[in-house]
Amino acid sequence: MPVLSTEGLSVKQTLIIVSKKRAPAAFGGLSLKIYTRKGDQGETGLIGGFRVAKDSPRVRAYGDFDELNAVLGLALAEEGYLATERLRDLRERLIRIQGELLVLGAELATSNGGREQLLERIERKFILRLESEIDRMEQWLSTISDFIIPGGTRIAALFHLARTVARRAERELVALHHVPGEPPLRPEVLEYANRLSDYLFVCARLANHELKVQDLLWLKRRDLPEPADL
Repeated sequence: MPVLSTEGLSVKQTLIIVSKKRAPAAFGGLSLKIYTRKGDQGETGLIGGFRVAKDSPRVRAYGDFDELNAVLGLALAEEGYLATERLRDLRERLIRIQGELLVLGAELATSNGGREQLLERIERKFILRLESEIDRMEQWLSTISDFIIPGGTRIAALFHLARTVARRAERELVALHHVPGEPPLRPEVLEYANRLSDYLFVCARLANHELKVQDLLWLKRRDLPEPADL
């Protein structure tokens, strides 16, 4: 049986791929219609057949993770990844995470009746892998005791942008988790989202380190030089 890849697809396209009912026999034979006109009145369909408003907590949650995926795509379009072996390896790992984000988005876009249709879900091993990779990257970095100001290299700045989008997506996820009448999210989903922003923070530090640019540290008021008398 062929393995279907969700890499490079939008959340809307992924909903088709991850559904058993609508999965194609072979990926090469997949035909996707970009517009359907079904959402012209402000509603969208979930896996399982239910339709919800496009500003519903569920749609806001998977929409933010789709935005995060796009920001990662912007970061990956930079040319600096060819500079070192560690950055080349990081690029491959981020492409893998883009695929995992689509899996996450598809699970969030599934109604109660559609759970059995999912081919993939966020698994515990995804979280453990993120933690292992964070630990490995931190071995190459100096310890810090101050806040870091986003910036340095352009790649690092884009990772910081991705980190903030990841935190916003997580906030929407937690809000969805607490919506009355909605089933609680699986622990793996919440933990994966929480770990992502930590991962991206370390990616930003690694990018600066590999490109030989120091992180910008926030100077507390006590550390600032006294202003000159005017």
